[in-house]
Amino acid sequence: MVNVSPRTADPAVRTALIEAAASLVVREGSDRLTLRRLASDVGTSTMAIYTHFGGMEQLRRAVRREAFGRLAAHLDDVDRTRDPVADVLMLGWAYYTNAADNPDLYRAMFMEQPIDAEDAVVGLDTFERLVDGVDRCLQAGRFTTGDATTLATQLWAAEHGVVSLLLAAIVSKVEAVDTILGTVVNLFQAYGDQPKAVARSLAAARRRSPDLDALLAASPGAGLGFALRRTREQR
Repeated sequence: MVNVSPRTADPAVRTALIEAAASLVVREGSDRLTLRRLASDVGTSTMAIYTHFGGMEQLRRAVRREAFGRLAAHLDDVDRTRDPVADVLMLGWAYYTNAADNPDLYRAMFMEQPIDAEDAVVGLDTFERLVDGVDRCLQAGRFTTGDATTLATQLWAAEHGVVSLLLAAIVSKVEAVDTILGTVVNLFQAYGDQPKAVARSLAAARRRSPDLDALLAASPGAGLGFALRRTREQR
């Protein structure tokens, strides 16, 4: 390991190296991630990589931690309210927003295998936040079937699938959000929530996020539009 004074470490360079590493892994594969290639892409020296990370393994660990750290930051912005279903919807919106804002880091989180057991547990707390949110829905009687971990896994899998389609440019942002929420609305009702209650929670979530509301206002109606029309018919 090369020892360099931390006073020479520029945080902006560290961030650029992490983002460039994620981009290289996503676009060309982890075998193309070399110190020389990364330094060239960022416009710095290989010494800078040693300065910030100590070596390639530490850099790969840093990419994973940065990716989950950004996801956690988005989830931290979600307030806990008296409407647990609306809160779960907002956690989903935070997950979507993070993926849209950090597509390469998002891909790196789920494309690259952890280096070891220590690396594998990084980011598990982000999933636990969804489990906790679903558990609150169960405790409040909004959801009446299943256990929190199972239901949270189903919700995560549904959103992750659509987000993957978005990042592959197969669906647009509007179509992605429409489809995610259409699926989630149907799942909420399958979990035992009542259509009117789901509609109220969705309205509350839209009030909490002008960006979400704007996307849904432009919805083509393929996913969420159908679910909401059915919900209104059941009122």
